[in-house]
Amino acid sequence: MNPAELAKLFEQRIPAYIRGIQPYIPGRPIEEVERELKIRAIKLASNENPQGPSPRAIEAARDALVDANRYPDGGGHYLREALAGLHRVAMHNIILGLGSSELIDLSARLMLRAGDEGITSEDSFPLFHIAIQASGAKLVAVPLKNYAFDLDAIVKAITPSTRYIILANPNNPTGTMFTADEFDAFLRRVPPGVLVVLDEAYFDYVQHPNYSRSLELVRGGANLLVLRTFSKVHGLAGLRVGFGVGPAALLAEMNKVRTPFNTTGVSQAAALAALGDVEHIRRSVESNRAGMTQLTKGLEKLVTKFVPSFGNFLYIEPAGRAAEIAQLLEKSGVIVRPLDWMGMPHGLRVTVGTADENAAFLAAFAKLVAAAPASSSPR
Repeated sequence: MNPAELAKLFEQRIPAYIRGIQPYIPGRPIEEVERELKIRAIKLASNENPQGPSPRAIEAARDALVDANRYPDGGGHYLREALAGLHRVAMHNIILGLGSSELIDLSARLMLRAGDEGITSEDSFPLFHIAIQASGAKLVAVPLKNYAFDLDAIVKAITPSTRYIILANPNNPTGTMFTADEFDAFLRRVPPGVLVVLDEAYFDYVQHPNYSRSLELVRGGANLLVLRTFSKVHGLAGLRVGFGVGPAALLAEMNKVRTPFNTTGVSQAAALAALGDVEHIRRSVESNRAGMTQLTKGLEKLVTKFVPSFGNFLYIEPAGRAAEIAQLLEKSGVIVRPLDWMGMPHGLRVTVGTADENAAFLAAFAKLVAAAPASSSPR
């Protein structure tokens, strides 16, 4: 068959709901930009931890490489045991994933089928949309309100066909959060047959007294799956380890369809070591707090519109088209995340980096927006 014939065959065989998905577009790797532009670059595009991995995790990963000829523990016993102890749940309430992204996909696949509805928000993590659409269900995307999840509107969007709701707290890419009290009230209004998935990837960075009681809700028997990850504060994004805390009956079904060895021996060892490195976690959180202050003060001086964030990134709406500004920043050696591919043509997402990286971004950004019309922070 020639390429045209193959394309026609796939069009006939692959479901329209799959072909209609807008794919996730990863941020450009720093190596690619440096090769293309022949310059040294900094990457503030993917919400990675600029402190790097825990030293303990690096050592544990090296030690685990000795056994790389063996298949890993398919159940991740020791990591799940440690997580269960830390979060005061039984081991059967913990599931490991190839990052939390795998668990998003698995939970949607189990709960949804053609004729069902899955709800999330517009302008949130694109994999939420993809997971719902890939199941063949109808995607219901509720608009944000003041850059945040509108929990009241989401409740009103529930119909008899709704089976699945997925939220992020804080939201990626806007950085906003809802309180534990607000979520409790929301969950009480969700019918018992609807699974709520709560993505708390940036949990460790949040400094708010009323942020989350999600694990208490799971322990209390709520129809709730809480997702967390080792990609952010632990600095292990390249090893792809996430975990879910939820009802044992749900996780048992998810385990039936997950990849048998979805987390490697190296990644399990590194994650287990990182979990116990309290000093690295403290240093990462404090660095992020200082960096967030540095970026917000710099943007205030430039009179640039941004949304106060509870994560390790900032959503910015510069004067002018954001994608073009991102391209100009890239030519200066600063990689940020334009969001036009997500349907947010006015937005940029900038990761909090080291003090030097933040300063480099602000200096490059100032050159581009100094003469642009002023706007104010939405705070």
